[in-house]
Amino acid sequence: MQARMKVVNLEAVQALQSLGQIAEKGGVPASTLALTHLRASQINGCSVCVDLALRFKKPEESMERLFAVAAWRDTPVFTDAERAALALAEAVTRLSDRPDPVPDEIWNEARKHYDEQQLAALLLSIALTNVWNRLNVATRQVAGEWAKSADAQKWAKHHAATKSAS
Repeated sequence: MQARMKVVNLEAVQALQSLGQIAEKGGVPASTLALTHLRASQINGCSVCVDLALRFKKPEESMERLFAVAAWRDTPVFTDAERAALALAEAVTRLSDRPDPVPDEIWNEARKHYDEQQLAALLLSIALTNVWNRLNVATRQVAGEWAKSADAQKWAKHHAATKSAS
């Protein structure tokens, strides 16, 4: 497989990364954001983001949980808050799959676990994942290619430094 083009221009990538940093500061645990990112990416068939979820997983996150994300309803390894976030991620990602895209039941369950600022961060993160997924899938980005690049290595080092500083 070969990519059709680079995803987007540098200025756009930086803007998307800035939005991601805003979402990361919204009070939702980083592990929850990573789980919702993985689930939306699975739904959208974004091999790049699924690959990155495993390649850049946090040391404290288990492979068991990452592998179980696709079947999160049927496994005991997620908290109630994570389950609410995963349900919200699925609903927001699959907007056209039902007459009421984000039913009150899903929204109200998420509200039990996240305050308004956290919900805003969670929604921003899910929406941003969907943007990345659509860009990667439309341009046929190849899983693993970006992760090997110098940019990816710089990003990983910067991201690790940012996380350890907070």
